[in-house]
Amino acid sequence: MINAIVLIHADAHRIPETAQAVADVSGVKEVYSCAGDIDLIAIVRVRDHGEIAQVVTAHINKVDGVVRTATHIAFQSYSSADVEAGFSLGE
Repeated sequence: MINAIVLIHADAHRIPETAQAVADVSGVKEVYSCAGDIDLIAIVRVRDHGEIAQVVTAHINKVDGVVRTATHIAFQSYSSADVEAGFSLGE
């Protein structure tokens, strides 16, 4: 499975309706309302890269109230308990 994070700029007067419509799109697992530069964040989970483009361009971008989107594909997750994900600077 491939996870993508879709950052959504939406019409400020339609955020609840837009969020619900995005949540109803097949492939969208969660939608979060945000304060700041981004209005909504959608978590998309699909089987292959081609499906991401289909979900975002053919469905999310066409939802009433969506102004524009930016899609970021997630390759790996990290947690505070992850001992394998060590980072270092210098030597």
